[in-house]
Formats: sequence, C-alpha cells, structure tokens
Amino acid sequence: MNWDVLQIGIVLTLVCAVFYGFVRERFPPDVIAMLALSILLGVGILSTDEAITVFSNSGPITVGCMFVLSAALERTGIIERIGVLVERLAGHSPIQAVLALMISVLVISAFINNTPVVVILTPVAIVLARSLKLAPSRLLIPLSFASIFGGTTTLIGTSTNLLVNGVVIGHGMPAISMFEITLPGVIIGSVGIAYMALLGRWLLPDRPSSMLAERPARSFLAEVVVPPGSPLIGRGLEEAGLTARRGAEVVDVIRRGLSWRVRLDEVELEAGDRIVLRTNAADVIGLRETGSLVFGKPEEHLVEPIASEEVAVMEGVVGPQSRLLGYRIADLNFRRLYGVYILAIYRQGEELHRNFDSIELTTGDVLLLEGPRDGLNRLFERRVLVNLNEPSERPFRRDKAPIALAAIIGVMGLASLEVLPIAALAIIASTTVVALGCLTADEAYEAIQWRILILIFGMLALGLAMEKTGAAAVLVDGIVALVAGLGPVAVLAILYLFTSIMTETISNNAAAVLLTPIAIGLAQQLGVDPRPFVMAVLFAASASFATPIGYQTNTFVYGAGGYRFVDFLRIGMPLNLLMWLVAVVVIPWYWPLS
Repeated sequence: MNWDVLQIGIVLTLVCAVFYGFVRERFPPDVIAMLALSILLGVGILSTDEAITVFSNSGPITVGCMFVLSAALERTGIIERIGVLVERLAGHSPIQAVLALMISVLVISAFINNTPVVVILTPVAIVLARSLKLAPSRLLIPLSFASIFGGTTTLIGTSTNLLVNGVVIGHGMPAISMFEITLPGVIIGSVGIAYMALLGRWLLPDRPSSMLAERPARSFLAEVVVPPGSPLIGRGLEEAGLTARRGAEVVDVIRRGLSWRVRLDEVELEAGDRIVLRTNAADVIGLRETGSLVFGKPEEHLVEPIASEEVAVMEGVVGPQSRLLGYRIADLNFRRLYGVYILAIYRQGEELHRNFDSIELTTGDVLLLEGPRDGLNRLFERRVLVNLNEPSERPFRRDKAPIALAAIIGVMGLASLEVLPIAALAIIASTTVVALGCLTADEAYEAIQWRILILIFGMLALGLAMEKTGAAAVLVDGIVALVAGLGPVAVLAILYLFTSIMTETISNNAAAVLLTPIAIGLAQQLGVDPRPFVMAVLFAASASFATPIGYQTNTFVYGAGGYRFVDFLRIGMPLNLLMWLVAVVVIPWYWPLS
C-alpha cells in the first residue's frame, strides 16, 4: 500500500478513536489527546520538530494568560462585587431574576473567562433562588447558558474563540479582531436570553438540589475513647448499642491512627479505640454518664484529647480547577486536615451514601460534608471546594482591583487598535498582575487550567497531522461530494449543525481545533470567502446547551443544581435549533459569502 494512503488511513482512524475515547470517558480527554500525539510521533507521521511546533501556537498561550487575568479579577473581588449587583437587580420577581442574572452574566463573560464567572456566581444564584422561594435549578441553567452567550461576543470571551483565531492566523488569514464578533454575538445571545425568559423558564425543573433537607439542624460530632476494662471491649458496634436508632450513629473508628470507616461492620472494639459519633447534646451527656466510654484525657489511658463540638452540615461542589480532581474519596484525608467527614456524594442525579470511597472525583460532583464550622470554612477558603450553601467569605485584595481592571481593559483596547498581537498583550498583562500583587505566583500557576491546555496541544497535533498527510483534504472532498448542488448557505448551515453536535459529544475546544481547518478548506473548494465558515465553527463550538458534558459551565451546574441529563435535553435541544436558525441568518448577513 502507498505510504501516503496508509498515513491518511492511520490519521482518520486515530480521529475516530479520539472521538470514541472522548464519548466513552474511560480516560480524561487530555490523556486521550496526548496519546494521539504519542502515536503520531511513534509511527513517524509527525517528526519531533513538527510536534514541538504545536506548543508554540499562540492560541493556547493566550488562553493560559487569560486564565491568569480572570483569576486576578476574582482575587481582587471584582467578580464578587458583580454578584452583589446581580442580587440587587434581581428584585422580587422570578422573571426579573432570570433576566437580571442572564444579562449581567452575558456582559461579564464577554470580558472574563466564563468558567470562573459561573463558579463564583453559583452560590450567589442559589442564595437568590432561596430568597425568591425558588429551587436553585430554576436559575443555574440560565446562569451557565448566559455565560456561553457572553463568551461569543468578544475575542477573549472564551478559550474557543482564541483557538479559532490561532488556527485562522496559522492558515494565513487575517486575525479575528477583538470586537469583530460582538454585534452578531449580541444578537444571537439576546435571542437566547429571550427564549429562556419567555419559554425556557417554563421548561426548567424544580429539582431538590440540596441533600440537607432531612438532616437535623443541630447535631454534634463526639470523639470518645474505649477505656481499659470497658464492658464494650470485644463487642461489635451493634452489640455495643452504638447505632443511629439509639441516638449514637458511628461515623468512624480510629485504631492506632488508622480509620476503620469503610469496615465498621467488622469492628470489634478494643481498649484505646477512638470512636467518632454523630449525636445530639442529650445523648452526648448520656454516654458520658454510662462510664463505658470516656470523654477527656485520663493520663493512664495515654490517648489523644477527646472532644465534643457542635458541627455544621454543608455542601461543596468540585470546581473545574479543584485540586481534588481525579482523587478517590478514600485518599482525601479531610478528617485529619479539617476534622470534616464526607457523608454522601451527588453525581448525575443520584445521591450516593455508601461504598463511595473508591469513586474518583470529577467536575460537578457535590459532596455533603459534616464537621466543625471552622474546619468547613478553612476547606472552602482554600478553594478546595465551592460552598453551595452560602458565598464563601474570602479575603480579597481589593486595593489591587484597579490594576486587574486596567490589565483586562488594556488587553482589549490595545488589541482592538492592533498595537500588538493579542498573545503578546495577554503575556504582558498576566505578568503585570502577578508582579503588582493582584495574584501570587502560586495562585497564577493554579489559575491555569493545564488539562485544557494539554488537550488543546494534543488536538492541534492531530490537526497538523490531518493537514500534513492530506487527511483533511480527503474529508473536505468527501463533504463537497455529499453537498454537491447545495448552495453555500446550506453548506454553512450543515457545518454549523455538525459542529454543534460534535461540541455536545466531545468538547468545545476539541471541536473548534479540528473543524476550523476543515471549514477553511470547504469554503475554498466552494470558491467562497472562508470567513463566514470559520465564524460558523466559532459560534457553533460554543453552542452547547443540550448536554451537560460539552461545556465546562454546564458540567459544573449539573451537579450543583441537582439536574438530570434529560433536563438539558428538554431545555437545550430547542435552544440549539433556535441558535442554529439565527446563526444561519446572521452570519452570512454580517460576513458575506461572496
């Protein structure tokens, strides 16, 4: 077989395998993308020098810098102040609340990466919903959708736009200017907000997003010790009377520093065992009086101090940048670090109470936590989890807010005037906010979503292989043959629809990187201007409304709002079709095909 033909076959097969891997989710998308890059290197389709060139692409570099700038706006309290403003504008009407929330978030997301906007404003939306006596599920999907609309109104609104711009520049086309997409984006976004306010709000579910409803408002975690000579020695927990129905539910047994939480049914009590109980004040006193268990630290027992303290029960959601991503519940060690226990997990519409210690955490998982309030506050302050019960109190560097604002305004203004390429401006601005104290260096590194960048690099390598081998040309020729006889507008409509479907099933960034070169080649084959075809990919790659997996903000509110998969289908499918129709009208009007 001809080597060129074999290369095309390998690359197309690899594209299919990558898509399959994204859908199956057996491995993280970034790992799948880098596996594809490794295969391309291993079989010799890409040389080492060619593979390394993807790491110098301006798109991912700009995306990384914008993560830093968004973090600076967050850390200086600017996004938090916007949240307060949203609450004031919401008034006392549900429809007014939806409109105030969505319009505000659309404006914010035009200038700030939409993921941190949704992460920070989710607790605000939950508190707002409760004040209006609404289920949080009535506001969280509108919050996510509005951030997506806003992301398509400026070049820096979302990482997808920056990636498409990088591919456009790489193909020798003029760069997308800062506000080139603003008017079409505002038109499309306004139609989306009107849909949500007039029709979508009736399709929003009333989901019980909280796992707290049936839990007592006031309880205690008590740590007790089994003293030598106790009649409980050698007994199991049931036999010892340590059960929930008798007022003392055992949360954990700690023996010689090791937790027996996952094997409580097997425990036979020994002298010196520390037992963590969930109980109320009366039962704590009763346990003390029996003498079977000891509070305090009798010196002869040689055990650590034992305490009883009032606890709070709160919910936290795993954010897209959480350090917990990929960790098993059993490895978190919250008990030692914060004195906090995980009672249950809410994932994909199901509340898990038992046998969840082996679960690996992913974005959107909601954890039900119990522990002393100071431990819970420390956990939330460190941004390990996002507090769903109330906006977390965190010290902001408010005196640095003007610097962060000036940095983002400078990037936008100078980029629109074409003083420097946006990649250069983003590097300068992100370095400046760190140097002037808006962020520490560690916070800047933590702000960068490395998984997204690695995914982008891997997909750029796959796109490069498609270009080099001619696989992209084969796909373009095949598409042209399929749409022969159709006009350019019809082909643009098909391209938008296909991109939107791919975004729902894999991810917005992966779809944009792979389909933008194909859109350019398709337009060239048809003899029309590639610009509107590129814009069809740009807008469609962000049009993820029908599933919670295509866009990070949807994934985040999926768990926080207690949604089911079908909720996104019911609300998002009509919206996807509406966005498709509007885009097919607006794009050729604003960027003529001829």
